[in-house]
Amino acid sequence: MRVVIQRVTHASVTIDGAVKSKIGEGLLVLAGFEAADERADVDWITRKMLGLRIFNDENGVMNRSVMDIGGEILIISQFTLHAMTAKGNRPSYIRAAGHDIAIPLYEYFLEAAANGLGKPVGSGKFGADMKVELLNDGPVTICMDSKNRE
Repeated sequence: MRVVIQRVTHASVTIDGAVKSKIGEGLLVLAGFEAADERADVDWITRKMLGLRIFNDENGVMNRSVMDIGGEILIISQFTLHAMTAKGNRPSYIRAAGHDIAIPLYEYFLEAAANGLGKPVGSGKFGADMKVELLNDGPVTICMDSKNRE
């Protein structure tokens, strides 16, 4: 499982011209799944994401988590995070999980994040053509892969 986590002032996702989800201060998370991923990968990413101290404290030091600030989370599925670009100019997505694996893991991630945060999280729609709008705060962008835990 691979994620790109961005600290945002606000973010939204629009599908077919209608806003599906929007958040204020918090995290925009792009999530990609590969065939070898399982719930343990989601659990690890969720714990790390909720605990990341990337929000400023009263001294302007990144020392608070999304939990500490009462922030919001928007999670968008994005299979292109597993693009392989070593050969040629057309990315290969052979490592990205198929719908049978990715959809249940995405839904589990949404549930795990909401349970950990203690409130609903925003989401896109798996497989939809989505327009994501955000204001990255900092900018702060963190990339994590559950296969690289060390």
